[in-house]
Amino acid sequence: EDEFQFVLCEGCKQESPNLKLLTCLHTLCLSCLSENKPIGQCPVCQTAIPQASGIPDMDNLLFASLQARLNVYKKIVGRVDLFCDNCKTEGEFWCSECEEFLCTKCFEAHQRYLKKESHEAKRVTDIRAGSAKDFLEGTRKASNLSCSNMTHKSQTLSIYCKKCCKPVCCICALLDSKHAGQHCDINTEIQLRQEELGAMSLELKQRKSGFEDAYKALQDEVARLERVSSETREQIQQRVEQLVRLIRQEEEELLGLVETRREQGRQELAGELRRVEGVLRRMEAGEQLVEKMSLYATEQEVMDMQPFIKDSLEELRRLQPTAAGGQVQAAGDFAECRGRLQAL
Repeated sequence: EDEFQFVLCEGCKQESPNLKLLTCLHTLCLSCLSENKPIGQCPVCQTAIPQASGIPDMDNLLFASLQARLNVYKKIVGRVDLFCDNCKTEGEFWCSECEEFLCTKCFEAHQRYLKKESHEAKRVTDIRAGSAKDFLEGTRKASNLSCSNMTHKSQTLSIYCKKCCKPVCCICALLDSKHAGQHCDINTEIQLRQEELGAMSLELKQRKSGFEDAYKALQDEVARLERVSSETREQIQQRVEQLVRLIRQEEEELLGLVETRREQGRQELAGELRRVEGVLRRMEAGEQLVEKMSLYATEQEVMDMQPFIKDSLEELRRLQPTAAGGQVQAAGDFAECRGRLQAL
């Protein structure tokens, strides 16, 4: 249960058949996106949602697929409604290719007629004895890519056209004379995409320390701001209490000025903290998504999702951490307060 919490909506932590992948690489359900539509930001990291509708176009195919497969596993472990999908008797086998429960009689027919298709049906008792991770690994299909040409649906896809940027069957490749020399093995292309995402994720992980240092520096700056404002307030109060009633008005003005500087500094630092925290959360989301794709994604899911994820990781790679002494150097500047205090 704990290991697969990542497939839930990151907003409401609930299962949903309609999970959307944002450009910040967080995953939200339609309900959470609708609630957050007036703000137009990701509720996890406050990154702007570029779509005007507030609903991203990219479905998280990986998480939706894992939810469906995990529900089958929970159904098997819980012994709930395990009936043969053909004759409605007790289901004793599960075929991940057909996605059906089979009784013993239907299983024998299934093995006889589909033995050339390499369909491997497993006993329900064996699945129940294993872990969810074992079940997901066993149901990770070798290939569920289909040719876009409806007349070639039965063809096995083993070729990728670099010009069209899509998988094609052998027939399509032979007939495509315009793109001769632009074809390669589909498994090679999938491996390259996985490796590209992995390399980008590793680079971001190495750069993550810079943002962590910036986040720590900003937190230190907040503490310094509070400390300096407190010290300045005490000095002002000690000096003003020594003066006569006629300068009480000056005391109030000075205290007000300190509070103004403090609030300005806090607002500046809080905004920068939110930005850096958002980037860190996006990086963590990217690391997790790439890791889970390498473990559980089907080839179709890699082909569909990799360009989108790559664009998001490219955007993250261009970001730079904020130097603590740069944008926030003016925060907590109480020189004017001290000058007026010295004049008193």
